[in-house]
Amino acid sequence: MAHILSAVAWPYANGPRHIGHVAGFGVPSDVFSRYMRMAGHDVLMVSGTDEHGTPILVQADKEGVTAKELADKNNAIIVQDLVDLGLSYDLFTRTTTGNHYRTVQELFSTVHRNGYMVEQTTQAAISPSTGRTLPDRYIEGTCPICGYTDARGDQCDNCGNQLDPTDLIDPRSKINGETPQFVETEHFFLDLPALAEALGAWLDEREATGLWRPNVIKFSQNILQDIRPRAMTRDIDWGIPIPLEGWREQPTKRLYVWFDAVIGYLSASIEWARRTGEPERWREWWNDSEALSYYFMGKDNIVFHSQIWPAELLAYNGQGERGGEPGEYGVLNLPTEVVSSEFLTMEGKQFSSSRGVVIYVGDVLARYQPDALRYFISAAGPETSDSDFTWSEFVQRTNSELVAGWGNLVNRTATMIAKSFGEIPAAGALEPVDEAVLATVRAGFDTVGGLIGRHRQRAAIAEAMRVVGEVNKYVSTTEPYKMKDESQRERLATVLHVAAQCVSDCNTLLAPFLPHSANKVHQVLGGEGEFMPMPRIEHVTELDPGSGAGLETYPVITGDYSTTPRWESRPVVVGTPVDKPTPVFTKLDDAVVATELDRLRGAAGEG
Repeated sequence: MAHILSAVAWPYANGPRHIGHVAGFGVPSDVFSRYMRMAGHDVLMVSGTDEHGTPILVQADKEGVTAKELADKNNAIIVQDLVDLGLSYDLFTRTTTGNHYRTVQELFSTVHRNGYMVEQTTQAAISPSTGRTLPDRYIEGTCPICGYTDARGDQCDNCGNQLDPTDLIDPRSKINGETPQFVETEHFFLDLPALAEALGAWLDEREATGLWRPNVIKFSQNILQDIRPRAMTRDIDWGIPIPLEGWREQPTKRLYVWFDAVIGYLSASIEWARRTGEPERWREWWNDSEALSYYFMGKDNIVFHSQIWPAELLAYNGQGERGGEPGEYGVLNLPTEVVSSEFLTMEGKQFSSSRGVVIYVGDVLARYQPDALRYFISAAGPETSDSDFTWSEFVQRTNSELVAGWGNLVNRTATMIAKSFGEIPAAGALEPVDEAVLATVRAGFDTVGGLIGRHRQRAAIAEAMRVVGEVNKYVSTTEPYKMKDESQRERLATVLHVAAQCVSDCNTLLAPFLPHSANKVHQVLGGEGEFMPMPRIEHVTELDPGSGAGLETYPVITGDYSTTPRWESRPVVVGTPVDKPTPVFTKLDDAVVATELDRLRGAAGEG
């Protein structure tokens, strides 16, 4: 048994999340975490809403509310959506808690004390019309490296290089198009060059394992070529105060969201431990060198997880070229693997809330079953290359694979058992055809489990559905529905017993992907209670009142996953009552495609 940290990218709280977001961070991390629990490991799955930074201020201004009010509103929406999707967080919290502020300030203080946080004079961009600082992401211009005309002031999305606003050719404000003014200001920079050798050694070691997706490791090594200090403070009044004399008192100097958001993985682990009444237990995942940690995100987040965050950890541990001593948290583990997905597009276009090319998680879940969305993302998501969400494929996969494949197998097996016996019958002597299908299903535990463990979820769910297809073939070959004569009764009981065993095991194979329907299938076969434990929302009290952003109570996602079933075949219990079932999956009308495309066109027109 291993300690496994599932570190899930923190959704930004400037608005609700769309399905492209959860295709990158949400569903893949949950499938992996659920499987690892089933395989007997001690999993800690953490995340929360990322609530600092100027984009929150800009959106709050637009809506005529404070930054905290905007963050509160969107945090509640995101928490509800992720629970409805069935994401099994041990703790999903937020970055405006006192616990997070304290953790971030401890990391900053130690990194500064170790000599890796250096003070520099730099150029800040100011909006001439408002006098406010323009954040890097709100300045656009032409990339000096590749010539892309819509590069941002922190990064070019075309070539992937990190930039500063002063690097851009013809910079302009994304808010109102004006040319920013640049003024001198003092800031703290994370001295990445002093950590470059240690970062490079760590990445080489990671590459040697052969586990990282090739695009992720290559991109991570390439950005080391142009490594330079990165500003970790900003001229902004919304964020975590800088814990140093002469800086703490400045109301418009704050730690930047780049520094604080990634520390959320650690602070959420600490908050989880404090809330369980074992405040030091987080150390099992962070200080034990045998513990494993997997970070899940979309590809636009790779820089933060394969450079910024490991550099902060190395600096905290005192493992850069200047040496140093770790702080009160001890030597902290670097990521075992950065599991980055590519982008999901929609009907051939990039997701864009402002242009109306978007479908929010909450809207999909209001109209369709959560497992239909989870199935699409697992089977056709952007695992190692960009993929496209289309309504026609969503309907086709739901109807031909979930309903006609898996749902039909469950339904016809339970219907025949209910009609002929009313309970799971005992098997007589097994024939070769029975032995063969049982062996095929049992073999699925190794193949499907091995693929999930290596983050090959598309291949894993395809293999699970191939096994379902073999069981469907078995039912068609043996034709139990034709066994009406009393002389065939023992053979009928055997075939239906074998079919029930296969359905039960296929349900286990599909459970990490489809936890909601796993619970329904469990009930169809006469099971009681939850088969796959589900997350819940809990309203909690701020642990450190007065030391964060002013929270009193807030919603978190948590759950008790101790009853998670094991990743193995479970013999069905003879005599378990089975009633006539209702369908597990809802078949979608073909008209859904036209309705949703009309809705999309309408949203784009409004945009």
